[in-house]
Amino acid sequence: MNKIKKGTIVVRKSHGKDIIFYVKRIIKTKESTIAILRGLTERIEADSDIDDLVLVEKDIIQKKLLDEKEKIQKRVDKKYGIGIISKEESRLKEKIITGKILHLDGDKRYSQKSYNYYKKLGLDATVKNIPEYKQPKVVYQLLKIYKPDILIVTGHDRDDKKRNKL
Repeated sequence: MNKIKKGTIVVRKSHGKDIIFYVKRIIKTKESTIAILRGLTERIEADSDIDDLVLVEKDIIQKKLLDEKEKIQKRVDKKYGIGIISKEESRLKEKIITGKILHLDGDKRYSQKSYNYYKKLGLDATVKNIPEYKQPKVVYQLLKIYKPDILIVTGHDRDDKKRNKL
C-alpha cells in the first residue's frame, strides 16, 4: 500500500486518472482494502480498490484548483460580457437576472462551491448545507422563511431504496 489514508488526494489508474478525489474513508475486508472517494472539484462519490489509486502531487492539485477557479471566472465574464459593456450596465443586468434562490445540498464542499459561484455572479442566493435525510423534514419550513422564487435541491443522484422520497 502506498501510504493512502483518509484525506489523501488520489486518482484512479483504471479510469485514466480522469478525476481527482480525496479519500473519505477506508474499508478493509478479508479480500481487499476499499477506499470511499469524493471528487475534489467535481460532485462525485465512488469506491475503488486501494491498489488502483495513485497519490497526486501538490502542484497538480493546485493547478487543478486554479483551473477550476478560472473556468468559473470565464463563465462569469461571459455571462456579464466583461470587456464588452461598462460596469454600470453590468450592475443593471445583475439586478434583473433572477429572483431569490434557495439551494439545499447535503455535501458541505459542494454547498460552499455553489455559494461562491452565486456570489460571484451577483445572485441573491441562500445556500443551506442540510443532510439529505433531513431535507424532506425542513424544506417546507425553509420555503416559508426565505420565500424564494427558485428552489434548488441537489445531491439526490444515487438510488437508495431505504431513503424516503421527497
